[in-house]
Amino acid sequence: MEPIALYIHWPFCLAKCPYCDFNSHVRERIPQARFRAALRAELAWEAARLGSRRLTSVFFGGGTPSLMEPETVALLLEDAFRLFEPAPDIEITLEANPTSVESAKLRAFRAAGVNRASLGVQSLDAEALRMLGRQHSASQAIAALETAREIFPRLSFDLIYARPGQTEASWRGELRAALALAADHLSLYQLTIEPGTAFEALHRRGDIVLPEDDDAAALYEATADEAARFGLLPYEISNYAKPGAESRHNLAYWRYADYAGIGPGAHGRVMVGGDLRATRRHRAPEPWAERVERDGHGTTDDSPLAAEDKAREMLLMGLRLTEGLDTARFTARTGVALESALDVGVLGQAVDAGYMTHDDGRLIATTEGRLRLDSLLVALVL
Repeated sequence: MEPIALYIHWPFCLAKCPYCDFNSHVRERIPQARFRAALRAELAWEAARLGSRRLTSVFFGGGTPSLMEPETVALLLEDAFRLFEPAPDIEITLEANPTSVESAKLRAFRAAGVNRASLGVQSLDAEALRMLGRQHSASQAIAALETAREIFPRLSFDLIYARPGQTEASWRGELRAALALAADHLSLYQLTIEPGTAFEALHRRGDIVLPEDDDAAALYEATADEAARFGLLPYEISNYAKPGAESRHNLAYWRYADYAGIGPGAHGRVMVGGDLRATRRHRAPEPWAERVERDGHGTTDDSPLAAEDKAREMLLMGLRLTEGLDTARFTARTGVALESALDVGVLGQAVDAGYMTHDDGRLIATTEGRLRLDSLLVALVL
């Protein structure tokens, strides 16, 4: 049986960031006991149909998982280790924001079993934090990074770049300051305008102007340069790590391994009865909890994937990685030969242009190819 990664979604936040289109919700009072019970019930239901699998990673995402009570994390991990077979070196990640309230709980999360923290720093610039609607200050972010560094064996943090008015010089300075504090893993996200967010209306009115594509590309290239100073290498388009510090959980997504998702809005790709199935839970927290209390799960979609859908998904995910795709595993996983899933003529042009390599059993997007991967995939993938 394919090993499995487990994603647990906690949907609540202190505030909704104006750029965010994730499944996150603000509540005056979070019903901790109810959602703890519902998550445990859905985990048990999912495990019953998946059978005994080697569990390679657990990821508490959100929303803001650090708003969970540490007892909830401890009980969910206890359940997961009983229901599956935890790998000896299992990776257990919890996302946290650097507010003082959440930072005070970090030691309790470590005691609950978390061995990797991912901090949503987003910026070390005070004005940028205000613009992004973050609930923490730059000094709180620095303090949280220093505290987390002492507590967790592994530490990652997120930054947002290509912000309005951002210069390459200021970005390099911000990166250096952050990497000097916590230089194991960096997740980097370009600020984009997502439909339905507060930023969409501001952007439409001209109140937010993002950098031109060439300027954003220069900021992206500066990131690799600065990360390399601290020994962090790009292993995926938006992620940098010291060798061995890559996110094993996210690698399961990008390598198209099995992963189960529980909690509101969580999705998964799991092998059941010989079929790779796409699963999704109800997005809204309270209706999801009602479904779990009634049925044992909050599933809204659970359907087998056609071979061409598996091939397309694996290409879209795998070509984000610096290591690219193993062509033999691609065929074994999808049931489709690689050449049947691609426009062979476009592939030849991409190889000639230096955007891709295709040899030794691997298909890889080069550094130049990953810079323009979105448009490349539109032309390449059938």
